[in-house]
Amino acid sequence: MGVAELKYGSWNKLFIGGSYVEGSSNTVYENTNPYNGEVLARIKLASRADVDAAYKAAQKAQPEWENTPAAAKAQVMEKAAQILAERRDEVVKLLMEEGGSSVIKANIEVDLCIGLIKETATFPFRLRTEIVPSVIPGKENRIYQAPVGVVGIISPWNFPLYLSMRSVAVALAVGNGVVLKPDIQTYISGGLFIADLFEQAGLPKGVLNVIVADLAEIGDAMIEHPVPRLISFTGSSAAGKHIAKVAGENLKKVALELGGNSAFIVLDDADLEQAASAGAFGKFIHSGQVCMAVNRFIVDRKVYPQFVEILKKKAAIIKAGDQLEEGTFIGPLINGNQVAKVQGFIKNAVEEGATVVLEGSVNGNVITPYILTDVRKDMTILQNEIFGPVAVIVPVDGEEEAIEVANNTRYGLSSAVFTGDLERGVRVARRIQTGMVHVNDQPVQDEPHVVFGGEKESGLGRINGRWALETYTTYKWISVQQQTRPYPF
Repeated sequence: MGVAELKYGSWNKLFIGGSYVEGSSNTVYENTNPYNGEVLARIKLASRADVDAAYKAAQKAQPEWENTPAAAKAQVMEKAAQILAERRDEVVKLLMEEGGSSVIKANIEVDLCIGLIKETATFPFRLRTEIVPSVIPGKENRIYQAPVGVVGIISPWNFPLYLSMRSVAVALAVGNGVVLKPDIQTYISGGLFIADLFEQAGLPKGVLNVIVADLAEIGDAMIEHPVPRLISFTGSSAAGKHIAKVAGENLKKVALELGGNSAFIVLDDADLEQAASAGAFGKFIHSGQVCMAVNRFIVDRKVYPQFVEILKKKAAIIKAGDQLEEGTFIGPLINGNQVAKVQGFIKNAVEEGATVVLEGSVNGNVITPYILTDVRKDMTILQNEIFGPVAVIVPVDGEEEAIEVANNTRYGLSSAVFTGDLERGVRVARRIQTGMVHVNDQPVQDEPHVVFGGEKESGLGRINGRWALETYTTYKWISVQQQTRPYPF
Protein backbone atom coordinates (compact mmCIF):
# COMPACT_ATOMS: atom_id res chain seq x y z
CA MET A 1 0.00 0.00 0.00
CA GLY A 2 1.48 3.35 -1.05
CA VAL A 3 1.74 6.51 1.04
CA ALA A 4 -1.24 8.07 -0.69
CA GLU A 5 -3.43 5.10 0.25
CA LEU A 6 -2.61 5.15 3.96
CA LYS A 7 -5.04 7.05 6.19
CA TYR A 8 -2.29 9.25 7.64
CA GLY A 9 0.31 8.55 4.99
CA SER A 10 1.30 12.19 4.57
CA TRP A 11 2.74 12.23 8.11
CA ASN A 12 5.92 10.53 6.99
CA LYS A 13 8.75 13.00 7.64
CA LEU A 14 10.64 14.58 10.52
CA PHE A 15 10.32 18.31 11.19
CA ILE A 16 13.72 19.97 11.47
CA GLY A 17 14.60 23.63 10.97
CA GLY A 18 11.12 24.47 9.75
CA SER A 19 11.13 21.85 6.98
CA TYR A 20 9.81 18.32 6.65
CA VAL A 21 12.76 16.05 5.97
CA GLU A 22 13.17 12.32 5.56
CA GLY A 23 14.87 10.56 8.43
CA SER A 24 18.39 9.28 7.74
CA SER A 25 17.94 5.95 9.52
CA ASN A 26 17.57 2.85 7.41
CA THR A 27 14.59 1.77 9.53
CA VAL A 28 11.00 2.37 8.41
CA TYR A 29 8.37 2.32 11.16
CA GLU A 30 4.74 1.35 10.61
CA ASN A 31 2.23 3.25 12.73
CA THR A 32 -0.83 1.07 13.46
CA ASN A 33 -4.26 1.27 15.03
CA PRO A 34 -3.92 -0.70 18.30
CA TYR A 35 -7.44 -2.12 17.99
CA ASN A 36 -7.41 -3.65 14.52
CA GLY A 37 -3.77 -3.42 13.42
CA GLU A 38 -4.55 -1.17 10.43
CA VAL A 39 -1.39 0.50 9.13
CA LEU A 40 -2.00 4.25 9.40
CA ALA A 41 1.34 5.65 8.27
CA ARG A 42 4.97 4.78 7.60
CA ILE A 43 7.99 6.89 8.43
CA LYS A 44 11.72 6.61 7.92
CA LEU A 45 13.14 7.10 11.40
CA ALA A 46 15.71 9.55 12.70
CA SER A 47 19.35 8.72 13.31
CA ARG A 48 21.75 10.35 15.78
CA ALA A 49 22.70 12.73 12.96
CA ASP A 50 19.09 13.91 12.76
CA VAL A 51 19.02 14.49 16.53
CA ASP A 52 22.14 16.62 16.13
CA ALA A 53 20.59 18.57 13.25
CA ALA A 54 17.41 19.21 15.24
CA TYR A 55 19.28 20.50 18.28
CA LYS A 56 21.48 22.74 16.14
CA ALA A 57 18.41 24.15 14.37
CA ALA A 58 16.80 24.94 17.73
CA GLN A 59 20.02 26.50 19.01
CA LYS A 60 20.29 28.73 15.92
CA ALA A 61 16.66 29.89 16.04
CA GLN A 62 16.30 30.33 19.82
CA PRO A 63 18.05 33.70 20.41
CA GLU A 64 15.79 35.56 17.99
CA TRP A 65 12.71 33.90 19.50
CA GLU A 66 13.85 34.80 23.01
CA ASN A 67 14.17 38.45 21.95
CA THR A 68 10.79 38.50 20.19
CA PRO A 69 8.47 40.93 22.03
CA ALA A 70 6.27 39.33 24.68
CA ALA A 71 3.10 40.37 22.86
CA ALA A 72 4.25 38.62 19.68
CA LYS A 73 5.07 35.42 21.56
CA ALA A 74 1.68 35.53 23.27
CA GLN A 75 -0.01 35.99 19.91
CA VAL A 76 1.56 32.78 18.60
CA MET A 77 0.34 30.87 21.64
CA GLU A 78 -3.17 32.30 21.43
CA LYS A 79 -3.31 31.50 17.72
CA ALA A 80 -2.22 27.92 18.41
CA ALA A 81 -5.05 27.49 20.93
CA GLN A 82 -7.54 28.88 18.41
CA ILE A 83 -6.35 26.60 15.62
CA LEU A 84 -6.43 23.56 17.90
CA ALA A 85 -10.05 24.33 18.79
CA GLU A 86 -10.88 24.62 15.09
CA ARG A 87 -9.15 21.30 14.34
CA ARG A 88 -10.74 19.46 17.25
CA ASP A 89 -12.58 16.85 15.18
CA GLU A 90 -9.43 16.06 13.21
CA VAL A 91 -7.20 15.53 16.22
CA VAL A 92 -9.86 13.67 18.24
CA LYS A 93 -10.12 11.11 15.45
CA LEU A 94 -6.33 10.93 15.25
CA LEU A 95 -6.03 10.29 19.01
CA MET A 96 -8.65 7.56 18.74
CA GLU A 97 -7.13 5.79 15.75
CA GLU A 98 -3.46 6.15 16.58
CA GLY A 99 -3.51 5.74 20.37
CA GLY A 100 -6.71 3.83 21.11
CA SER A 101 -8.43 6.72 22.92
CA SER A 102 -12.17 6.68 23.48
CA VAL A 103 -14.03 9.75 22.26
CA ILE A 104 -14.46 10.91 25.88
CA LYS A 105 -10.76 10.61 26.67
CA ALA A 106 -9.70 12.22 23.37
CA ASN A 107 -11.94 15.25 23.96
CA ILE A 108 -10.66 15.59 27.52
CA GLU A 109 -7.14 15.62 26.12
CA VAL A 110 -7.94 18.33 23.58
CA ASP A 111 -9.68 20.45 26.20
CA LEU A 112 -6.66 20.16 28.49
CA CYS A 113 -4.39 21.29 25.65
CA ILE A 114 -6.51 24.30 24.75
CA GLY A 115 -6.63 25.43 28.37
CA LEU A 116 -2.91 24.87 28.76
CA ILE A 117 -1.93 26.86 25.67
CA LYS A 118 -4.18 29.74 26.74
CA GLU A 119 -2.48 29.73 30.14
CA THR A 120 0.98 29.77 28.56
CA ALA A 121 -0.02 32.77 26.43
CA THR A 122 0.30 34.78 29.65
CA PHE A 123 3.83 33.50 30.36
CA PRO A 124 5.79 35.95 28.15
CA PHE A 125 4.43 38.77 30.33
CA ARG A 126 5.23 37.00 33.61
CA LEU A 127 9.01 36.68 33.35
CA ARG A 128 10.42 38.71 36.21
CA THR A 129 12.99 41.47 36.28
CA GLU A 130 13.96 42.67 39.75
CA ILE A 131 16.15 45.40 41.19
CA VAL A 132 17.81 44.25 44.40
CA PRO A 133 19.75 46.55 46.75
CA SER A 134 23.49 46.01 47.08
CA VAL A 135 25.78 46.06 50.11
CA ILE A 136 28.32 47.88 47.95
CA PRO A 137 27.85 51.67 47.63
CA GLY A 138 26.78 52.86 44.21
CA LYS A 139 25.92 49.38 42.89
CA GLU A 140 22.58 48.23 41.46
CA ASN A 141 21.74 44.51 41.24
CA ARG A 142 19.43 43.44 38.44
CA ILE A 143 17.94 39.95 38.35
CA TYR A 144 16.62 38.75 35.01
CA GLN A 145 14.48 35.65 34.54
CA ALA A 146 15.32 34.10 31.17
CA PRO A 147 14.71 30.93 29.16
CA VAL A 148 17.19 28.12 29.73
CA GLY A 149 17.95 28.05 25.99
CA VAL A 150 17.04 24.76 24.30
CA VAL A 151 14.85 22.08 25.86
CA GLY A 152 14.80 18.41 24.92
CA ILE A 153 11.38 16.83 25.43
CA ILE A 154 10.67 13.09 25.51
CA SER A 155 6.96 12.30 25.74
CA PRO A 156 4.83 9.14 26.16
CA TRP A 157 2.06 7.43 24.21
CA ASN A 158 -0.84 7.39 26.68
CA PHE A 159 -1.84 11.08 26.53
CA PRO A 160 0.37 11.90 23.54
CA LEU A 161 -0.99 15.30 22.55
CA TYR A 162 -1.31 16.70 26.06
CA LEU A 163 1.82 15.24 27.62
CA SER A 164 3.88 16.62 24.74
CA MET A 165 2.08 19.96 24.74
CA ARG A 166 2.46 20.34 28.50
CA SER A 167 6.20 20.73 28.00
CA VAL A 168 6.29 22.17 24.47
CA ALA A 169 3.88 25.06 25.08
CA VAL A 170 5.54 26.17 28.31
CA ALA A 171 9.05 25.93 26.85
CA LEU A 172 8.07 27.94 23.77
CA ALA A 173 6.09 30.57 25.64
CA VAL A 174 9.06 31.60 27.80
CA GLY A 175 11.41 31.80 24.81
CA ASN A 176 13.14 28.43 24.58
CA GLY A 177 13.95 26.42 21.49
CA VAL A 178 12.61 22.85 21.52
CA VAL A 179 13.43 19.42 20.19
CA LEU A 180 10.55 17.01 20.78
CA LYS A 181 10.82 13.23 20.59
CA PRO A 182 7.32 11.74 20.95
CA ASP A 183 6.77 8.06 21.63
CA ILE A 184 7.15 6.25 18.34
CA GLN A 185 3.71 4.58 18.71
CA THR A 186 1.94 7.97 18.72
CA TYR A 187 4.41 10.07 16.76
CA ILE A 188 1.69 11.95 14.85
CA SER A 189 -0.63 13.09 17.65
CA GLY A 190 2.28 13.45 20.07
CA GLY A 191 4.68 15.16 17.69
CA LEU A 192 4.13 16.03 14.06
CA PHE A 193 0.60 17.35 14.60
CA ILE A 194 2.02 19.75 17.21
CA ALA A 195 4.69 20.93 14.77
CA ASP A 196 2.02 21.56 12.15
CA LEU A 197 -0.13 23.41 14.69
CA PHE A 198 2.61 25.83 15.70
CA GLU A 199 3.75 26.29 12.12
CA GLN A 200 0.20 27.41 11.31
CA ALA A 201 0.25 29.69 14.35
CA GLY A 202 3.30 31.54 13.04
CA LEU A 203 6.12 30.14 15.17
CA PRO A 204 9.45 31.02 13.49
CA LYS A 205 11.26 28.25 11.65
CA GLY A 206 13.63 26.15 13.71
CA VAL A 207 12.26 27.04 17.13
CA LEU A 208 10.34 23.74 17.36
CA ASN A 209 11.72 20.53 15.91
CA VAL A 210 10.26 17.01 15.98
CA ILE A 211 12.18 13.79 15.52
CA VAL A 212 10.76 10.27 15.39
CA ALA A 213 13.28 7.69 16.47
CA ASP A 214 13.86 4.25 17.92
CA LEU A 215 15.80 4.31 21.18
CA ALA A 216 17.66 1.20 20.04
CA GLU A 217 19.26 3.37 17.35
CA ILE A 218 19.74 6.80 18.92
CA GLY A 219 20.44 5.65 22.49
CA ASP A 220 20.95 8.59 24.85
CA ALA A 221 21.55 11.15 22.09
CA MET A 222 18.55 13.25 23.16
CA ILE A 223 19.99 13.58 26.67
CA GLU A 224 23.76 13.64 26.10
CA HIS A 225 23.79 16.22 23.31
CA PRO A 226 25.61 19.38 24.45
CA VAL A 227 22.95 21.85 23.25
CA PRO A 228 19.89 21.23 25.52
CA ARG A 229 20.10 22.64 29.04
CA LEU A 230 16.89 20.99 30.27
CA ILE A 231 15.50 17.53 29.57
CA SER A 232 11.77 17.08 30.15
CA PHE A 233 10.58 13.49 30.37
CA THR A 234 7.22 11.88 31.06
CA GLY A 235 7.16 8.12 31.41
CA SER A 236 8.18 5.24 33.61
CA SER A 237 10.17 5.65 36.80
CA ALA A 238 12.82 3.22 35.54
CA ALA A 239 13.41 5.29 32.40
CA GLY A 240 13.26 8.48 34.46
CA LYS A 241 16.05 7.27 36.73
CA HIS A 242 18.23 6.55 33.72
CA ILE A 243 17.52 9.96 32.19
CA ALA A 244 18.26 11.70 35.49
CA LYS A 245 21.57 9.85 35.76
CA VAL A 246 22.70 10.70 32.23
CA ALA A 247 21.50 14.30 32.53
CA GLY A 248 23.28 14.65 35.86
CA GLU A 249 26.53 13.38 34.38
CA ASN A 250 26.15 16.12 31.75
CA LEU A 251 25.04 18.77 34.31
CA LYS A 252 21.62 19.34 32.78
CA LYS A 253 18.38 20.22 34.53
CA VAL A 254 15.60 17.64 34.44
CA ALA A 255 11.82 17.82 34.74
CA LEU A 256 10.50 14.32 35.39
CA GLU A 257 6.86 13.20 35.62
CA LEU A 258 7.05 9.48 36.24
CA GLY A 259 5.00 6.49 37.33
CA GLY A 260 2.19 6.37 39.85
CA ASN A 261 0.41 4.04 42.23
CA SER A 262 -2.63 6.12 43.11
CA ALA A 263 -4.49 5.24 46.28
CA PHE A 264 -8.27 5.72 46.36
CA ILE A 265 -9.28 5.73 50.02
CA VAL A 266 -12.94 5.15 50.94
CA LEU A 267 -13.56 5.99 54.61
CA ASP A 268 -16.44 4.59 56.64
CA ASP A 269 -18.58 7.74 56.26
CA ALA A 270 -18.22 8.07 52.47
CA ASP A 271 -21.06 8.31 49.97
CA LEU A 272 -20.46 4.88 48.44
CA GLU A 273 -22.47 5.46 45.29
CA GLN A 274 -20.55 8.62 44.48
CA ALA A 275 -17.23 7.05 45.47
CA ALA A 276 -17.83 4.07 43.18
CA SER A 277 -18.81 6.32 40.26
CA ALA A 278 -15.69 8.41 40.67
CA GLY A 279 -13.59 5.31 41.23
CA ALA A 280 -14.84 3.58 38.10
CA PHE A 281 -14.03 6.65 36.02
CA GLY A 282 -10.61 7.14 37.62
CA LYS A 283 -9.72 3.46 37.25
CA PHE A 284 -10.98 2.61 33.79
CA ILE A 285 -10.46 5.83 31.81
CA HIS A 286 -8.23 5.06 28.83
CA SER A 287 -8.21 1.41 29.91
CA GLY A 288 -6.29 2.37 33.06
CA GLN A 289 -3.31 3.56 31.00
CA VAL A 290 -2.86 6.79 32.96
CA CYS A 291 -0.12 7.49 35.50
CA MET A 292 -2.70 9.05 37.86
CA ALA A 293 -5.31 6.31 37.41
CA VAL A 294 -6.62 4.55 40.50
CA ASN A 295 -4.20 1.72 41.17
CA ARG A 296 -5.35 0.69 44.67
CA PHE A 297 -8.80 0.98 46.21
CA ILE A 298 -8.30 1.14 49.99
CA VAL A 299 -11.67 0.69 51.67
CA ASP A 300 -12.71 0.69 55.31
CA ARG A 301 -13.84 -2.80 56.26
CA LYS A 302 -17.16 -1.43 57.61
CA VAL A 303 -18.26 -0.48 54.09
CA TYR A 304 -16.06 -2.86 52.09
CA PRO A 305 -18.75 -5.37 50.96
CA GLN A 306 -21.16 -2.64 49.89
CA PHE A 307 -18.49 -0.72 47.98
CA VAL A 308 -17.31 -3.84 46.15
CA GLU A 309 -20.84 -4.63 44.97
CA ILE A 310 -21.54 -1.08 43.79
CA LEU A 311 -18.22 -0.82 41.93
CA LYS A 312 -18.79 -4.26 40.39
CA LYS A 313 -22.19 -3.20 39.02
CA LYS A 314 -20.74 -0.04 37.51
CA ALA A 315 -17.71 -1.77 35.99
CA ALA A 316 -19.87 -4.53 34.48
CA ILE A 317 -21.79 -2.09 32.27
CA ILE A 318 -18.77 -0.23 30.90
CA LYS A 319 -18.58 -0.68 27.14
CA ALA A 320 -15.23 -1.99 25.90
CA GLY A 321 -14.01 -2.70 22.38
CA ASP A 322 -13.56 -0.67 19.21
CA GLN A 323 -12.68 2.84 20.34
CA LEU A 324 -14.37 4.31 17.27
CA GLU A 325 -17.78 2.92 18.24
CA GLU A 326 -20.18 5.23 20.02
CA GLY A 327 -20.32 4.68 23.77
CA THR A 328 -17.00 2.83 24.07
CA PHE A 329 -15.17 3.85 27.25
CA ILE A 330 -12.47 1.17 27.32
CA GLY A 331 -10.58 0.80 24.07
CA PRO A 332 -7.50 -1.26 23.30
CA LEU A 333 -4.28 -1.26 25.26
CA ILE A 334 -1.48 0.23 23.21
CA ASN A 335 0.12 -3.09 22.24
CA GLY A 336 0.26 -6.82 22.92
CA ASN A 337 3.16 -6.52 25.34
CA GLN A 338 1.04 -4.34 27.62
CA VAL A 339 -1.78 -6.91 27.45
CA ALA A 340 0.58 -9.69 28.48
CA LYS A 341 1.97 -7.57 31.31
CA VAL A 342 -1.51 -6.88 32.72
CA GLN A 343 -2.48 -10.56 32.42
CA GLY A 344 0.68 -11.40 34.35
CA PHE A 345 -0.31 -9.06 37.19
CA ILE A 346 -3.74 -10.72 37.43
CA LYS A 347 -2.30 -14.24 37.40
CA ASN A 348 0.26 -13.41 40.08
CA ALA A 349 -2.33 -11.75 42.33
CA VAL A 350 -4.63 -14.80 42.13
CA GLU A 351 -1.72 -17.09 42.94
CA GLU A 352 -1.03 -14.95 46.02
CA GLY A 353 -4.64 -15.31 47.18
CA ALA A 354 -6.69 -12.55 45.56
CA THR A 355 -10.27 -13.31 44.54
CA VAL A 356 -11.64 -12.40 41.11
CA VAL A 357 -15.13 -11.01 41.72
CA LEU A 358 -15.48 -9.56 38.23
CA GLU A 359 -13.67 -11.55 35.57
CA GLY A 360 -12.93 -9.68 32.42
CA SER A 361 -11.96 -11.05 29.05
CA VAL A 362 -9.17 -10.47 26.58
CA ASN A 363 -9.91 -9.92 22.91
CA GLY A 364 -6.85 -8.83 20.96
CA ASN A 365 -5.56 -5.74 22.75
CA VAL A 366 -8.87 -5.10 24.54
CA ILE A 367 -9.25 -6.14 28.18
CA THR A 368 -12.64 -5.70 29.82
CA PRO A 369 -12.77 -4.71 33.52
CA TYR A 370 -11.42 -7.00 36.21
CA ILE A 371 -12.03 -6.55 39.92
CA LEU A 372 -9.87 -8.35 42.49
CA THR A 373 -10.77 -8.49 46.18
CA ASP A 374 -9.25 -10.06 49.29
CA VAL A 375 -6.07 -8.22 48.37
CA ARG A 376 -3.60 -8.15 51.25
CA LYS A 377 -1.14 -5.41 52.03
CA ASP A 378 1.84 -7.64 51.21
CA MET A 379 0.72 -8.63 47.70
CA THR A 380 3.00 -7.88 44.77
CA ILE A 381 0.29 -6.24 42.68
CA LEU A 382 0.00 -3.36 45.17
CA GLN A 383 3.59 -2.32 44.50
CA ASN A 384 3.28 -2.17 40.71
CA GLU A 385 1.68 0.31 38.35
CA ILE A 386 -0.84 -1.92 36.56
CA PHE A 387 -1.57 0.37 33.57
CA GLY A 388 -4.62 -1.68 32.66
CA PRO A 389 -8.35 -2.03 33.54
CA VAL A 390 -7.83 -4.04 36.73
CA ALA A 391 -9.28 -2.77 40.03
CA VAL A 392 -7.70 -4.15 43.21
CA ILE A 393 -9.53 -3.53 46.49
CA VAL A 394 -7.83 -3.71 49.89
CA PRO A 395 -9.88 -3.83 53.13
CA VAL A 396 -8.50 -1.82 56.06
CA ASP A 397 -9.53 -1.24 59.67
CA GLY A 398 -9.98 2.49 59.96
CA GLU A 399 -8.35 5.70 58.91
CA GLU A 400 -4.86 5.03 60.31
CA GLU A 401 -4.44 1.76 58.47
CA ALA A 402 -5.77 3.36 55.28
CA ILE A 403 -3.04 6.02 55.46
CA GLU A 404 -0.42 3.38 56.23
CA VAL A 405 -1.38 1.31 53.17
CA ALA A 406 -1.60 4.39 50.95
CA ASN A 407 1.95 5.39 51.86
CA ASN A 408 3.37 1.89 51.49
CA THR A 409 4.68 2.44 47.97
CA ARG A 410 7.75 3.86 46.29
CA TYR A 411 5.52 6.14 44.22
CA GLY A 412 3.83 9.39 45.18
CA LEU A 413 1.98 11.05 42.31
CA SER A 414 -1.77 11.39 42.91
CA SER A 415 -4.42 9.98 45.25
CA ALA A 416 -8.00 10.43 46.44
CA VAL A 417 -9.97 10.35 49.70
CA PHE A 418 -13.75 9.89 49.96
CA THR A 419 -15.49 10.89 53.16
CA GLY A 420 -18.65 12.56 54.44
CA ASP A 421 -16.54 15.02 56.45
CA LEU A 422 -14.52 17.30 54.17
CA GLU A 423 -12.13 18.49 56.86
CA ARG A 424 -11.47 14.91 57.87
CA GLY A 425 -10.66 14.28 54.22
CA VAL A 426 -8.19 17.16 54.18
CA ARG A 427 -6.51 15.88 57.36
CA VAL A 428 -6.07 12.47 55.79
CA ALA A 429 -4.94 14.01 52.49
CA ARG A 430 -2.17 15.98 54.19
CA ARG A 431 -0.71 12.75 55.57
CA ILE A 432 -0.59 10.95 52.22
CA GLN A 433 2.88 11.14 50.67
CA THR A 434 1.89 12.25 47.19
CA GLY A 435 2.23 15.49 45.29
CA MET A 436 -1.54 15.70 44.71
CA VAL A 437 -4.59 14.51 46.67
CA HIS A 438 -8.25 14.99 45.73
CA VAL A 439 -10.96 14.90 48.40
CA ASN A 440 -14.25 13.44 47.14
CA ASP A 441 -13.01 13.22 43.58
CA GLN A 442 -10.97 10.76 41.52
CA PRO A 443 -7.19 11.18 41.09
CA VAL A 444 -6.92 11.81 37.34
CA GLN A 445 -6.83 15.59 37.54
CA ASP A 446 -4.88 18.38 35.86
CA GLU A 447 -5.48 22.13 35.62
CA PRO A 448 -3.10 24.40 33.70
CA HIS A 449 -2.77 26.99 36.48
CA VAL A 450 -2.43 24.58 39.43
CA VAL A 451 0.80 22.97 40.64
CA PHE A 452 1.33 19.43 39.32
CA GLY A 453 4.00 16.89 40.25
CA GLY A 454 4.94 13.91 42.37
CA GLU A 455 7.02 12.77 45.30
CA LYS A 456 9.37 9.82 45.75
CA GLU A 457 9.77 7.83 42.50
CA SER A 458 6.95 9.71 40.79
CA GLY A 459 9.19 12.51 39.63
CA LEU A 460 11.18 15.66 40.20
CA GLY A 461 9.98 19.23 39.88
CA ARG A 462 6.61 20.86 39.44
CA ILE A 463 4.77 22.05 36.36
CA ASN A 464 1.76 24.23 35.41
CA GLY A 465 1.25 27.90 36.18
CA ARG A 466 4.01 29.83 37.93
CA TRP A 467 5.70 26.57 38.92
CA ALA A 468 6.30 25.73 35.26
CA LEU A 469 7.83 29.15 34.76
CA GLU A 470 10.45 28.26 37.36
CA THR A 471 11.18 24.92 35.72
CA TYR A 472 11.72 26.21 32.18
CA THR A 473 13.67 29.34 33.03
CA THR A 474 16.84 30.38 34.78
CA TYR A 475 18.03 33.56 36.50
CA LYS A 476 20.85 35.92 35.59
CA TRP A 477 22.37 38.47 37.97
CA ILE A 478 23.74 41.61 36.34
CA SER A 479 25.27 44.16 38.66
CA VAL A 480 25.80 47.75 37.59
CA GLN A 481 28.48 49.76 39.44
CA GLN A 482 27.13 53.26 38.96
CA GLN A 483 29.72 55.03 41.09
CA THR A 484 33.47 54.56 40.98
CA ARG A 485 34.42 51.89 43.47
CA PRO A 486 37.71 52.25 45.33
CA TYR A 487 40.19 49.36 45.37
CA PRO A 488 43.37 48.99 47.44
CA PHE A 489 45.67 48.90 44.44
